[in-house]
Amino acid sequence: MVEAFLQGDLRLSNSLLNCVESIHPDTAEGIANNLNAYGAPLSSLNSATWERSVYRWMDGYWLFLVDLTTVDEGVSDLTLHAQLRDAPEARLEVQSVHVP
Repeated sequence: MVEAFLQGDLRLSNSLLNCVESIHPDTAEGIANNLNAYGAPLSSLNSATWERSVYRWMDGYWLFLVDLTTVDEGVSDLTLHAQLRDAPEARLEVQSVHVP
């Protein structure tokens, strides 16, 4: 997903990620605004990301919080928020990218 974001595909509409929902245009616009407001461009994920990222079962879905990498920070305060519903054909849904 982050690699798609780096290529400017904030809707994940050109992505080959078949288990991830495309992002609604309004949500993608909010992500773009939050990325611009943060002030440091995204970078490919650093391996340290996985030491701070979390997931939690929330009564019907998994909630994922993934700390993102920027060109200035190995692990930034920017976090990707996503859900994975408990369903036979479940697909990951990105909810937001922001500083919690």
